Amino acid sequence: MEIDEKSLWNQKYREGSHASLEPDQLLVSAYQEFLAAQPAGSALDVAGGVGRHAFWLAKRGWHVTLMDISEVGVQRAEENAQAAGAAAAVSTEVRDLNVMQDLGQEQYDLVLVFFFLQRSLFPSLITALKPGGVLIYKTYTTEQKSFSGGPSHPMFLLQTNELLHAFSPLRILHYHESGQGKGVAELIAKKA
Repeated sequence: MEIDEKSLWNQKYREGSHASLEPDQLLVSAYQEFLAAQPAGSALDVAGGVGRHAFWLAKRGWHVTLMDISEVGVQRAEENAQAAGAAAAVSTEVRDLNVMQDLGQEQYDLVLVFFFLQRSLFPSLITALKPGGVLIYKTYTTEQKSFSGGPSHPMFLLQTNELLHAFSPLRILHYHESGQGKGVAELIAKKA
């Protein structure tokens, strides 16, 4: 059975799901440790939803491209950017990454992926990073099956150390898998 992701996410955003504008703590800590000392640059927020990470970065001088499959999510992101005074620093794009996986060649100083998993996109994420660019990736692992909420289909759950191996061409700055409260893997890596 094929999942109609666009309709699913449009419905979730219409119902008010995933509406928080608080950035994930991994972004905040990674920024402080690895990015705060360098000049702001260009960032790509993959499956960025309503823009919680894009606005947080825009407030720190970054120019962010937010991509999401949902027109409703992107519309909310645009409204939120306007309300936050970040509209000039955040551009949005409705894109089905199942169909169009080209994210550009060495375009971004920072690429973010939070709670989105499409394994075929891994090489494009690396290619999209400029030399010296940083990837921050956090999503669910198979450990999530032990908890309520989140995905349960294997196609949306990482195997043990899968992110670590997938991004081994990059310099790994941080890697952690947790099974407390939710099953997630966190990766911060830098392109040579």
